[in-house]
Amino acid sequence: MSASDSSSQTAVSGLIGQDMLAVDRIITQRLSSGVPLVGEVSQHIILAGGKRLRPVLLLLMAGALGYRGSEHHTLAAVIEFIHTATLLHDDVVDDSKLRRSKTTANALFGNPASVLVGDFLYSRAFQMMAECRNMRILEIVADATNVIAEGEVIQLMNMHDASLDENGYLSVIRSKTAKLFEASAQLSAVLTGSSSAVEAACAAYGQALGTAFQVIDDVLDYDGDAALMGKNLGEDLREGKATLPLIVAMQRGQPGECALIRRAIENGEVESLQTIAAIVRDTGAMQVTREAASVQARLALDALHLLTNSPYKTALAELAEQLLERQS
Repeated sequence: MSASDSSSQTAVSGLIGQDMLAVDRIITQRLSSGVPLVGEVSQHIILAGGKRLRPVLLLLMAGALGYRGSEHHTLAAVIEFIHTATLLHDDVVDDSKLRRSKTTANALFGNPASVLVGDFLYSRAFQMMAECRNMRILEIVADATNVIAEGEVIQLMNMHDASLDENGYLSVIRSKTAKLFEASAQLSAVLTGSSSAVEAACAAYGQALGTAFQVIDDVLDYDGDAALMGKNLGEDLREGKATLPLIVAMQRGQPGECALIRRAIENGEVESLQTIAAIVRDTGAMQVTREAASVQARLALDALHLLTNSPYKTALAELAEQLLERQS
C-alpha cells in the first residue's frame, strides 16, 4: 500500500468510521436466524472482511449530499447483504475454492447451503428495505438485482466463448458488477431528496466506478499477487472467461499466441497460464486494459461536477483515482 493510499484510507475512516461501525452492528443484528446453518454460512463470508466498497460508496455519497439521518446505515447493510448473496451464488456457479484468502462457503458447507443462504440474504435485504417504506428505494434495488441476475446468466452463456469482443465484455460487467455500485450511489440521492439531475449523476458515478473496479480486477488475474488478492490467479481462465486482457492479447498477438489463448478459454486450461500472462504483457494488453479502466475512472470523476465541494466529494474523487493503482 502506498503512502497516499494509507492517508486516503485514514481520511475516509475519519469521515465515515462511525457510520461503518453502525452498519456493522446492523449486519450482525440482521444476520440473526433461528436456523444455525444460516448464521454459520452468512458469518463465514460477511465477517471474512473485504473492502466493503459498496457500503463505503453509499455512505460517502450520502455525506456529500448532506444527509443527516440514519437510514443510510440500513441501506448500506442492505447493499452488503445483496453483494454477499451474489458472492455465494457466484462461487457455486464458478466452483471457486478461495475467496478473501479463505476457503469459500460452498467448499466448506456445500453448494446447496451456499445457494439457500444466498437466498436468505436476498430476502432479508428486501425485508429491511420494506421497513424504510420508500417505494423508490425498492424500485432501484429490485431493478439492480434483476439486472445483476441477467448479467450472471449472460456471463454463463459467454463461458468458453473466445469470440467475445470488448463491447460484449463491458456489457456483462455493467450488468453483473457495476449495477450494484450504481444503485449504491443512487440510493443516497433518493435519501436526500436530490433532483433528478443529481440522482442521474450519482448513478453515472457509481456505474463508471464499478466498471473501472472490475476491469482492474480482471487485469490483476494475470498481474496480481495471489496473497494480496485472496484468490487463486488464473481463476478467470479456468472458468473459461474471455476478459479484456485476453481479448486484447488475441487482437494483438501472433497467430500461434492467439490460438493458445483461444484454446485455453474454450477448454478452461490453466496449464499455460504463465505463458499466456507473458503474452498479455508482451502484446501491451495489460496497458490497454488499464487505459480502459482509466477512461471509466475519468467518467466517474466527471459525474461529480454537480456535487458541492466537501471532504466527502474529495474522498469520492480519490476513490476513483485509487482504483487505477489497485494491487489487490
